[in-house]
Amino acid sequence: MEKNKLKAVIFDLDGVITDSATYHYLAWKSLAGELGIPFDEQYNEKLKGVSRMESLELILQNGNASSQYTKEQKEALADKKNNLYKELIKQISPADILPGISSFLEELKANQIKIALASVSRNAPFILGQLCLDTMFDYVADAAAVPNAKPFPDIFLAGMSAFGLQPQNCVGVEDARTGIEAIHRAGMPAVGVGTPEEMEGAELVTTTQELCLDLILERLGMEI
Repeated sequence: MEKNKLKAVIFDLDGVITDSATYHYLAWKSLAGELGIPFDEQYNEKLKGVSRMESLELILQNGNASSQYTKEQKEALADKKNNLYKELIKQISPADILPGISSFLEELKANQIKIALASVSRNAPFILGQLCLDTMFDYVADAAAVPNAKPFPDIFLAGMSAFGLQPQNCVGVEDARTGIEAIHRAGMPAVGVGTPEEMEGAELVTTTQELCLDLILERLGMEI
């Protein structure tokens, strides 16, 4: 049986390339505190892979406060959180790239495999610049232009379409259940970075440190 050729790898950002989730948590916690809504690391897990406005809705629902704010007020709250987050991420540097990711990206480049970023974060281009990885990516999906956030497949399909490829020639890399679901809805095999419990359904579960081309080709039955 002929193997599918690997032509592109499409990455999530938070928890895969770098761990900026801490900064998201601190920014949301600050906003929730101002609103008098309880918010801790456990509830923060519900926000993984979810867009900014959806995250705000989850926080407001946790405080039974969703109906207390107009659409415009909610947008202002989301902007306030984002401004705080943007201040926090100014301290991100190449030292914050997760173990193994730099060498994996270089390996993909060396084998002419396209690299895309599929992050719901509108700050993704800025973070890539802070990490000095912006030149490594052939395409960065515009989160603002994607109609539906994960678990819908839109952002992964955007990466695939940018290269003119079919799903069987792409692989998605994620660290959240909603992301794994989005990859599968796009028709691609999924690589999950995390524990088997969290990454249930992914065709390959590994760590960033162990992530390499040979492992993907072997476990997903692909070739270059």
